[in-house]
Amino acid sequence: MNKSDFQILNEQIYNRQLVYLDNAATTQKPQAVLDAIIDGYTHWNANIHRGVHHLSQVATQHHEAARQRVADFLGAQSANEIIFTKGATDSINMLAFSFGEANIHEGDEIIISQLEHHSNIVPWQMLCERKKAILKVISLKDDLTLDMTAFETLISPKTKLISVAHVSNVLGIINPVEDIIRIAHAHNIPVCIDGAQSAPHMPINVQQLDCDFFVCSAHKMYGPTGLGILYGKEQWLNNLPPAEGGGEMIEHVRFEHTTYNTLPYKFEAGTPNFIGSHAFAAALDYISQIGMSAIHQTETELTAYAEKRLNEIPNISIYAQGQPKTGVISFNIGNIHPFDIGTILDHMGIAVRTGHHCAEPLIDYLKVPGTIRLSLALYNDKADIDAFIPALQRAVDILS
Repeated sequence: MNKSDFQILNEQIYNRQLVYLDNAATTQKPQAVLDAIIDGYTHWNANIHRGVHHLSQVATQHHEAARQRVADFLGAQSANEIIFTKGATDSINMLAFSFGEANIHEGDEIIISQLEHHSNIVPWQMLCERKKAILKVISLKDDLTLDMTAFETLISPKTKLISVAHVSNVLGIINPVEDIIRIAHAHNIPVCIDGAQSAPHMPINVQQLDCDFFVCSAHKMYGPTGLGILYGKEQWLNNLPPAEGGGEMIEHVRFEHTTYNTLPYKFEAGTPNFIGSHAFAAALDYISQIGMSAIHQTETELTAYAEKRLNEIPNISIYAQGQPKTGVISFNIGNIHPFDIGTILDHMGIAVRTGHHCAEPLIDYLKVPGTIRLSLALYNDKADIDAFIPALQRAVDILS
């Protein structure tokens, strides 16, 4: 990996060299991904699956090759288990509707955790409202890790699904999803893993995890925006109804009755983002050349280095400090509002995220107005942290 592969990292922000530390929100794109997008629109742009002409067939081949590439990357048993969506949020909404229609009834229960992103809260709330079901929440211990003892007490004969984040987008904590899946399966309960913050940072093998569903977003994995993945075990997907209707997801349409397409197409209504899928395959090739294990190790070491340097700042509060985490650190400094620090950092060329990070229940639990979040990617290094720390101290000095 070379920083020069990412042209945007050469940008000047307010005449300062950009230091991009907002990767949990979205990552930058290597030249290989930009080239793949241009290649598609330049040489073989045509609607897929439906055309007998050459461009359509070439586009179809690229799209289905990308599906197989994703299946290989995630360790899926079959490409039929990979559904292309608009993003992790869309994947969860699709699952909530489809799974909910088939399996959730009045009085049934769904379990999530205190650490969830809104995308893994609101769709389940909406489902519970529609079906008069009950949403239960795994509480946290004082160290901000999941209370696994409390989790087991939440499970009942009415529990129909558990959906939890693999990695907290606020705290960076790696949740014990293997234990959650094992416990859930002992009760014959399926599990959905929100991998939006784990898939970019660590090796994922859905068969080894034995999760029933797994979601992630291409744009957080150096790929294009507007593309996501819903992985589901084939036996589950075969038994779930489509979430959307239209072209592509049908076998035969009559005014009296419609029959649906086979996997994976019955979940992909309309023209898919076939240029995006091709570009995402290029992103997966790029990070696979580096190696996910190497990325995870490097980012874990850089996270520890950043925490160490942050502790040089007086009155700092680092949340979940010392816990196993990857790529994300949230903190506050004294009584200074995080937005004010983020604004001053921006004028020094430092891009961080401030606010509730689409996880208001967790921020409320922490009893703070928000946090400052530093989040890392494979192109970050110690030089970025060493540029960030004095800028942060300067912001604190100005606001104090």
